[in-house]
Amino acid sequence: MNTSTAATSSMTTENRIRQSMQQHPLLFFFLLAYAISWILSIPYILAEWGLIQGDMTIVFVLKSFGPFAAALIMTRITQGQAGIKALRDRIRQWRAAWVWYGLILLVIPALIIIGIAVQPGKLAGFSGVTPTVFVTYLFTYVLVFFGGGPLGEEPGWRGYALPRLQEQHGPLTGTLILSALWTCWHLPDFLTSAQGGGPGTGWGAFLTNFPIFLLLVTFLAILFTWIYNACNGSVFMTILAHASVNTPQVAIVPLFPAVDTTALNLAALIGFGAAAILLLIFTRGRLGYQRQMG
Repeated sequence: MNTSTAATSSMTTENRIRQSMQQHPLLFFFLLAYAISWILSIPYILAEWGLIQGDMTIVFVLKSFGPFAAALIMTRITQGQAGIKALRDRIRQWRAAWVWYGLILLVIPALIIIGIAVQPGKLAGFSGVTPTVFVTYLFTYVLVFFGGGPLGEEPGWRGYALPRLQEQHGPLTGTLILSALWTCWHLPDFLTSAQGGGPGTGWGAFLTNFPIFLLLVTFLAILFTWIYNACNGSVFMTILAHASVNTPQVAIVPLFPAVDTTALNLAALIGFGAAAILLLIFTRGRLGYQRQMG
């Protein structure tokens, strides 16, 4: 095969791949999101299990940007620069009624605390709230927003996947599909302390924590879909909501020494489960969806 023929063959293969990606955008989005994040998770997992040395925290942060990277790649391929601009605008779309900021910044964390309070014995040893806690919370919120998952994940899950899933399957079924894939994207985390795994744990911890986490993410996905739709497709508001879920785990939950990973996930499951069920009832499963959106 001469150089010209080889180059032609390479271009043909590239065109076929691009065409396939354009025909199946959601499939390739999820494949890319998984591949990028799971590959980046490997050194962090190996370090936690003591198989390699070094602090891999930055790798753990970077792996959360797999969905964002996948969204950028697929948007560029399927919609070009105009699509990139539209996605960027929805990430920057911060204008919303004050009630949405109140719900996201105050009610979401409160639901986690309520979930802790209703579990027997989980308030034991509560160290109390001091002014320092509020300062720490605000500082932690900013760090979590940018590097704790929300900014890395939401442009992919809600910015790219959700509009297409809602269009194809409707708001509820589309959300349930997304919640299952969002949950499974976290599977490598169950090999680390982030989800109750790591050295010294076995299948028992996974079989306990994963079903709880699956239900939790399902209820969260329902809540986030509603926020996304009600805020006119604002990815920014779902990033805030995601940060309001993750930040209490770092800044508030340590005040409750009796709460471990399982109890924390169960607390969130209780709080967000109640909210999600009410949303499904009052929106009749539509979750604020309008077909022309997205």
